[in-house]
Amino acid sequence: MIQIIKRNLAIAYSRMVCTRRSSLRTILSIEQKKQPRVNEEHIATTRGYRKKIENELEIVCSDILDLLDGSLIPNAGTVESKAFYYKMKGDYSRYLTEFTLGEKYTAAITTDFVQTEFAATYRLQLSLALDISVFYYEILNLYDYARHLAKDAFDNAIIELDGLAKEPDDKSISTMYILRDNLSLWISPDNSRREALTQGKLREKLSIIY
Repeated sequence: MIQIIKRNLAIAYSRMVCTRRSSLRTILSIEQKKQPRVNEEHIATTRGYRKKIENELEIVCSDILDLLDGSLIPNAGTVESKAFYYKMKGDYSRYLTEFTLGEKYTAAITTDFVQTEFAATYRLQLSLALDISVFYYEILNLYDYARHLAKDAFDNAIIELDGLAKEPDDKSISTMYILRDNLSLWISPDNSRREALTQGKLREKLSIIY
């Protein structure tokens, strides 16, 4: 019963956030395109719609984060349940930081992540490692640390995999593939140039804020 409740909760909030994140990415891509003949009314409409979606995202993410901190995490009956809820907390904190900086950005950086006692090939352990490494890479731009987290999780899973009597479930295997693909992407020469460019833009943003 608890598993069904957790799954339904995750699905419900995921659906509310997924469509809004997709819409926000579309609007941001439109705003970033160079369109010299776009009139001011069109620009104002686009910005207004973006602000509306950002506000809706903030409400949904804040709602689930309050629920997690105020009830679900403190009352989790098992280590697995607590890890599941911490994973959700990390996910929705990351969603917030996709469009916020300043105090909200800093608050999301300090998100707690549970130290689990699961096997290295367990699906939840791998999912946590994947989410945290992506958080450090895409949101905090701490590229070396993100690579370290992903590589450590992948290597530990490979070592443990050799000694297992049977293969882990499909979810674990697919997550290992994603970790491997991320590592391949994150060490490519083209990506190194993008990292340097991102770091420069981040410094510019922070200099404006502070």
